[in-house]
Amino acid sequence: MSGVPVIRSHALTKRFGRVVAVDGIDLDVREGDRYGFLGPNGSGKTTTVRMLLGLVFATSGTAEVLGHRVPGRVAAALPDIGAVVEGPAAYAHLSARTNLALIDASGPPGRAGRRTRRRRIDAVLETVGLADVGRRPVRAYSLGMRQRLGLAAALLRAPRLLVLDEPTNGLDPRGIHDVRELLARLNAAGTTVFMSSHLLAEVDRLCTRVGVMDAGRLVLQDDLGALRGPTGRVLVRVDDPVTAVRALDGHVVDRDGSRLVTERSSVADVVAALVRVGVRVDEATREHRTLEQTVLAVTGHGSDRVDRATGPNRPLAERSPS
Repeated sequence: MSGVPVIRSHALTKRFGRVVAVDGIDLDVREGDRYGFLGPNGSGKTTTVRMLLGLVFATSGTAEVLGHRVPGRVAAALPDIGAVVEGPAAYAHLSARTNLALIDASGPPGRAGRRTRRRRIDAVLETVGLADVGRRPVRAYSLGMRQRLGLAAALLRAPRLLVLDEPTNGLDPRGIHDVRELLARLNAAGTTVFMSSHLLAEVDRLCTRVGVMDAGRLVLQDDLGALRGPTGRVLVRVDDPVTAVRALDGHVVDRDGSRLVTERSSVADVVAALVRVGVRVDEATREHRTLEQTVLAVTGHGSDRVDRATGPNRPLAERSPS
């Protein structure tokens, strides 16, 4: 794998009493990645993010961020990290501009300074779509606007690494689209994006690499392109599905209106069989796995369902009250 390591962990583990929240994970995030950190609610995503930022100490294992050991050397990495974890925090009675000024003044020393603060605040408010309401008290903001403000705070110092925990929470469809486009632009300009989420569609549209958590374990980590590999089946759309099913002689494994999925692996063979009986083929292509199919195949133990047996390794939020 090419690229400089940005986040790397080995056997990273966090226990809360008898509960194993994160169970020996080996993260590998490289410079330039748009990394989607996926998993059901309660699977250990936020605990992992907090360990990477030095907000929670690991029980065992090691982690490095931007080449610095965490938590021992996390202070050296922080000037180059922008982060939003567990929702944006702000003083509700103050304006967005004042909140950002306080955040910048209290942040770690780095490239940015007081002389450029006003210009940088203007720039990030414009970037996240809050320029017109920057002087309004935050208590008047919707949840989506607060989420934008949190993202603005993360961008104040032009970070090399952006760590986001559910960044589209509370946003409407337009807001989700805007954040997706913004993160893609930042990444193209050189920012590595590490984004935890349970929204598969957003990760599928934005990310280039994914890690999947389930019940505290990292059960999958790979490039998104590799996960979208062919299934070995062919998808066709036809004008006469009834005749097409007969012509394919028991090889059709799924049908939805004019859309058929056949277990035959050759597109050419499927098209030839249909053309021979006079069926018009509107589309014929190899079927590829979706991210949803891949994630559902490797998860199931760490969701927020409550109809399963409890156990000591399940996160507290998922265990039935005693």
